Amino acid sequence: MSLPAAFISVILIWSTTPLAIKWSSMGIGFSFAVFSRMALGVVLCAVLLALFRVRFPLHSRARMAYLAGGLSMFGAMSLSYWSAQFVSSGMISVLFGLSPLITSLGAMVWLKEEKLTAVKLAGILFGLLGLVLVFRGSFSLGTGAAVGLLVLFAAVVSQSLGLVWLKRIGDDSPPLAMTLGTLVVALPLFFAAWWVADGHLPNDVPKRAVAATVYLGVFGSVLGFALYYYLIKHMEAGRIALITLVTPVLALLLGHSLNNEVVLPQVWMGAASILLGLCLHHWSRVVVPASA
Repeated sequence: MSLPAAFISVILIWSTTPLAIKWSSMGIGFSFAVFSRMALGVVLCAVLLALFRVRFPLHSRARMAYLAGGLSMFGAMSLSYWSAQFVSSGMISVLFGLSPLITSLGAMVWLKEEKLTAVKLAGILFGLLGLVLVFRGSFSLGTGAAVGLLVLFAAVVSQSLGLVWLKRIGDDSPPLAMTLGTLVVALPLFFAAWWVADGHLPNDVPKRAVAATVYLGVFGSVLGFALYYYLIKHMEAGRIALITLVTPVLALLLGHSLNNEVVLPQVWMGAASILLGLCLHHWSRVVVPASA
């Protein structure tokens, strides 16, 4: 696949994933929805691994990376699916737009690979301001939305710090093998969560939930990760970062037009503040020398 096609594909997948999460949970419950998605992802990933004869490393560093990725995925996805009961798909995308900022903070503390410059600090502050504005807007939608946003923010932190953990491990396993190893670790945890929260197979599964789950299992869990790693390998980091600037806006528009979601003015202002923070954060990487 050409780089422009891969770039556009990742934007589309990430923009539609929050709405697909909401649709996949309708009528079957969030715990069964996320477990079904991950089970499908494991099967598809294993087939692709065998089909393309990709090696599946099992050395100590690879096993540690699978563990870190699996625990991070379980925390991020289980909390995201739970919060999707109370939070709009647009808000899910807006809050996950904070991931680069939280990852950068974690890298500063844990990896000591970045220094806090004035521009980066300004970006983080704008991100926090956006978070406050989104939370203020959630109170107008009821107490459930506020709690949902709090849980969703915990999901974002889980994913972001998981990336820092993986960076610290420094494993070089093939992306498809990494995806499979992560899913294999996370799948029993998702099964246990479903068994504790529900434990019953749904009697009637809506067609929209089936379609959304298949979409997430194929595109969200496998193809999206593979294309993202492909971009990391062949594109500059600054261009890849543009993905996180586009997806929140698209997700808000999709949720409003396809799912009749209410987007309050505070949410738009919060999204704009978060995007400004991301721009400052990525701009500082280009302008400020690495030795600064």
